[in-house]
Amino acid sequence: MSQTPLFRAIDPEQLTDNPFHLIGKEWMLITAGDRAKFNMMTASWGGMGILWGRPVAICVVRPQRYTFPLMEQSSSYSLTFFDPAHRHVLDYCGSHSGRDGDKVAATGLTPIVGSSGAVYFEQARLVIECRKLYAQDLQEKGFVDHSVVDRNYPTRDFHRMYVGEVLQMLVRER
Repeated sequence: MSQTPLFRAIDPEQLTDNPFHLIGKEWMLITAGDRAKFNMMTASWGGMGILWGRPVAICVVRPQRYTFPLMEQSSSYSLTFFDPAHRHVLDYCGSHSGRDGDKVAATGLTPIVGSSGAVYFEQARLVIECRKLYAQDLQEKGFVDHSVVDRNYPTRDFHRMYVGEVLQMLVRER
């Protein structure tokens, strides 16, 4: 694990990235676990905003994902964003399971353990460290627009939603 921080902290209100583009187009790695055991997965669904008077980041993980039990066991997680030159990392982590191999070795990422205990990566351009505040399984009965269910959950394998308080937002020093 790297111990050399290459980042500076910013207030969440200083984030200049458009979260719709950031999450939906650039994608992110959700990383859960600790120094001894962690996994990361690519995600393009999530959100950021203010909830309960706190800055939050929201992500969703399906129960069959290898990251799921690590999210359940962890009190914190990270959302990591990369420059386009690292898109191959997101492609790899979105198409390979941590059950089947070492994603860090396969991608060449350098893990860093943040102040919350969450793991993120030296190659990131933006890191959001979060402390879990809330977790809830999405339920079919909660969908007002049922076409969302049919399109995204044909086997009814609903995500669990995690709302995390943003503890630290880090941007890479240029």
